[in-house]
Order: sequence, then C-alpha cells, then structure tokens
Amino acid sequence: MTRENVAVVIGGGSGIGEATCRLMSARGWQLVIADRDEPAAERVARDLGAAAIAMDLADAEGVERAAAELFAVEGTPTALVVAAAVFQDVLRPEALPLEVWERTLQVNLTGTWLANRAFGPRMAAKGGGSIVNIASIAAIASMPVHAYGTSKAAVVALTRNLAGEWGRAGVRVNVVSPGSTLVPRVEARIRSGRYAADPGEFTALGRMVRPNEVAEAIEFLASDRASAITGVNLVVDAGWDVASTWAQFGGVRAAPPRQ
Repeated sequence: MTRENVAVVIGGGSGIGEATCRLMSARGWQLVIADRDEPAAERVARDLGAAAIAMDLADAEGVERAAAELFAVEGTPTALVVAAAVFQDVLRPEALPLEVWERTLQVNLTGTWLANRAFGPRMAAKGGGSIVNIASIAAIASMPVHAYGTSKAAVVALTRNLAGEWGRAGVRVNVVSPGSTLVPRVEARIRSGRYAADPGEFTALGRMVRPNEVAEAIEFLASDRASAITGVNLVVDAGWDVASTWAQFGGVRAAPPRQ
C-alpha cells in the first residue's frame, strides 16, 4: 500500500528536522517522525498528531528493523527526509581522533545510505516517491571540519547517484545544503565563541538562515511541485556561497539608503 502525502522524517526530533515536520504538518502531510532520541520524536509527534519511531542511523540493523516496522504499519511513504547528522569540533587533521572521523562518516554518509537503501527500492517497486537528503554548505566549500565536510560532500554525490538509479521508477532524489542555520545548537555555538565572527556577516543577505527557510526547500522538493526535479543540490545559505569570497574586497556592498 502506498498512501498519499505520507512523509518519514529521520532526525525529526530537533533542529531542521523538527522545523520540517512542523511545516509539513501545516501543509497537510501525514508524518512519521524518526529519531535516535525517541522521547524527542514523541514530543514532536504529540504536538502534530503524528506517529513516532526510534531510528539510529549508526545502527545498520536497527535502520532495517525500524523501516520494516514502519512499512508494516504505515505502508510505503511518498516521501523520505534524512535530516539526522552528527557534527565535529574544529580540529587540525593530526588532532582529529580516528573514532571521530569514523563516527562522523558512519552517521552522516553510511546512515544516509542505509536510509535511502531501506526506502528507495520500496518506493521504486510502488512506482514513485521522493527522497530529500540533507547535506551542508561544508559540502561545497573548504572548511576546517574535515570529517563533517567530507561526509556531506559524499552525501551530495550519493544523492546524484541514486537519482540516476531510481529515476525511471519514478523516485526523485534531491539534497538540500543549508548554510549556518539558527537552530539551538548553532545558537549555543555562537554564544560559546566557536566562530571568529558572526556567520551572517559572510552572506549576501547579511544574516543567517532560519530553520523554517530550510524546511520550505525540503518540503518543496518532497512535494509534487518539484515533480521534474531530481539529482539537484539546493543550497539554502542566505547567499553565503556567493558572498564569502567578497571578504578580500572588503565584503559585500551595504544596501543604499531607502527612499
């Protein structure tokens, strides 16, 4: 059974995933909220009248088990959003512990692969569906987050590969790359002095991204409004990619006085 407008959001218990769940619910989607933090998933699910399920992308058997349980209860969803990820501290390569490297790739890359592999073939067998993976601007630029940036660049490549794999079966696979987004974790890092300057200063719009703005891009790609779009990396960064290199010229130009 394939039900219309049913979305599974992995990592839906917090951050961008939670913002996506709230927006999709408001747009009429039926949701299954998956998260390794099951109480967080249940909290959001209660708010939205949705279902919740525990899923840890670091656990290959657990992903398959949770997906099988979900299929048995909910049928094949029309959309999958993979928003779960782990971050890393800013470290020189020689100071980056191997276990941090391995866990970052395990969750961000292998976990995304496991989720896509669990849902994509099922969608293909039913004749359609949409998958939206979440990468980062660290996937398209050089940053001192060697494990995280590498994992997210690989997610972009994985997405393009799977878009080619399942396209003729009617399954679209896209990726959204957010810039610095004002989720609680990033706000805490700003307060802690992790960044040398306000990240918003390096964007064309002069501000950081809001979680609902990323959610809008995700919901669009998941929906039929993006029915001819597959294999794309949609960057939602308030213009960071275009403006960051202007720093050597004194930064982007200030807005003229309003008349």
